[in-house]
Amino acid sequence: MKKNNIVTPTNNKDYKNNSPLGGMGGAAFGYIKVASAIPSVKVGDVSYNLQQAEEMIVKAEKLGVEILVFPELSLTGYTCQDLFRQQLLIDAAEQAVVSLLDFTRQLDIIAIVGLPVMVGNILLNCAAVIQKGNILGVVPKTYLPNYSEFYEKRWFASSQDLNPTDVIFAGTTIKITSQPTIFRTSSGATFGIELCEDVWAPEPPSTRLALSGADIICNLSASDELIGKHNYLCSLLSQQSARTMSGYIYSSCGFGESTQDVVYGGNALIYENGKCIAESERFSFDPQLVVSQIDYEKMRAERRNNTTFINAQRPLNAQLSISNYQAVRFVDCLPVAPRNFVLEREVNPTPFIPTSDDMKASCEEIFNIQVAGLAKRLVHTNCKTVVVGISGGLDSTLALLVCVKTFDKLKYPRTGIVGVTMPGFGTTDRTYHNAISLMQHLGITIKEISIKEACIQHFKDIEHDINVHDVTYENGQARERTQILMDLSNKLNGMVIGTGDLSELALGWATYNGDHMSMYGVNVSIPKTLIKYLVHYVADNEVEEACREVLVDIIDTPISPELIPADENGNIKQKTEDLVGPYILHDFFLYYVLRLGFCPDKILMLARKAFAQGSEYVFDDETIEKWLKTFLRRFFNQQFKRSCLPDGPKVGSVSLSPRGDWRMPSDASSAMWLEKLK
Repeated sequence: MKKNNIVTPTNNKDYKNNSPLGGMGGAAFGYIKVASAIPSVKVGDVSYNLQQAEEMIVKAEKLGVEILVFPELSLTGYTCQDLFRQQLLIDAAEQAVVSLLDFTRQLDIIAIVGLPVMVGNILLNCAAVIQKGNILGVVPKTYLPNYSEFYEKRWFASSQDLNPTDVIFAGTTIKITSQPTIFRTSSGATFGIELCEDVWAPEPPSTRLALSGADIICNLSASDELIGKHNYLCSLLSQQSARTMSGYIYSSCGFGESTQDVVYGGNALIYENGKCIAESERFSFDPQLVVSQIDYEKMRAERRNNTTFINAQRPLNAQLSISNYQAVRFVDCLPVAPRNFVLEREVNPTPFIPTSDDMKASCEEIFNIQVAGLAKRLVHTNCKTVVVGISGGLDSTLALLVCVKTFDKLKYPRTGIVGVTMPGFGTTDRTYHNAISLMQHLGITIKEISIKEACIQHFKDIEHDINVHDVTYENGQARERTQILMDLSNKLNGMVIGTGDLSELALGWATYNGDHMSMYGVNVSIPKTLIKYLVHYVADNEVEEACREVLVDIIDTPISPELIPADENGNIKQKTEDLVGPYILHDFFLYYVLRLGFCPDKILMLARKAFAQGSEYVFDDETIEKWLKTFLRRFFNQQFKRSCLPDGPKVGSVSLSPRGDWRMPSDASSAMWLEKLK
């Protein structure tokens, strides 16, 4: 995680905002630009604190920030203690808001500042929402700490002690209530507010706000630093953001607060569905402005797809009929001028690949899921023989490695694994020798059955010219291989283990009733880009050096079905990625189509960012768009193959199983999706 005092926009392409919402910034793609501010403060010096806030508002406005969150009691300082009983301090804070209203009159930014507010006979710790010279709302704190170094109940009342009332504050008549409030920006995003201790409560206000429709939670905080507390805080915020499937903007006071008894490190943290996407430098003596873009469209997609989140809204809806239960109040923010959208966030070009920090652990877990799935199927069927077609390619290699590990854990002899290499018209020496060497090193039963004579006879039977290397020529070989495996498994009382992967299924790059079919597909939910890493994991951790060398060469071999004769030098002539496109692009498209249901134009925008100059993998705009169209066409047209898939274990968040993860009519049209790219 990069730590910058101020995050500035990158030099990327502009994407014109054509959102029907008529909003600003990233409304067309569901992004909103937010910031967490850690200003310098002087305890009790409201004029100084106001000046600092104004400076940060100007910086954030220039950066195109739409929501800016300040720390708790930022206009007075959090550590004023009994000075909060001084009318002068309370009046000065209100006057500071008057100044902020005038200061922001020509600004679009929504600024959320912390201050004490007097309501009748009680003093509330509040967040004031300010935009374009208006107070949109004042939200009081609910849960007040009263332990150790914190004695907020000595000075402040809870929102639970408040009777809803209209008050004149900063020259404006506003309603201050304990009623939960959700603010709607003109870009379409919604946000709610809680203050510091609120998020530490067993039932934080943010839970109800999120269930009621808030995309983003803003937390104005003042949390002191103790050994181990920061990690706990980050875990808490991450969990709350993940549990509520929301964006979370956290701002906690820093340098300048009193250090009489405790120290404040200045934590600015921004989360998105549990993941920290921006953070400040702790214990900095300088003001900090941490900026990021939150993809609220993504979180809405996550909520729609999560029945638990939807079901959690039911008790909330039921309570609305109770007379003393206050429904959520919605407040519309002011309209602002549209802006061109520039994506400033980094986009991972390989969303299926674990990060380098947890690569080994993730690969081990995935591999064990595959093994556990196959083991259950073998035990249930009382089967101690499996048949696997071994081509010398990545997919069959991983399937074989899963079989070996499964047999070892079940204490079955490896000789029960029958590896069948079936040379055809396009088989090269490299893949053939790798297949044989791999099986020898792993100590399994080896069978070699050439498909050439059988295919020649078959082509004669159906009157197909063997010199015409068309789909009949290719699929005839694939089905012959599957027939051999199926019949051999019957003879041996065994089970055919499928080798096809998730990427091939998405593209329909499988021969119907050929490699498309098996009795259990261990790779069925693993994308092509991930398979290399899994094989590498096994090579580095599970086998001896001689076997490792074979696995590394298999990883380096071009991906090919080898159904077309080799070139004059005996090398692979038919390369899959030349025909259907780079798997790294298709896996990227697959993730955003299946996992989040994004529109094609948003996927295109994300891909252009992910594969731009300077990234690890570079593709120009025309290439990306070409293969995205190919992906969409094939994804829709090939659904009939996915509608009758064999069983196989789900290992990640995306699968194409017709029984649980992806149900789509085989004759659905792709026209609207392709039209969106125009």
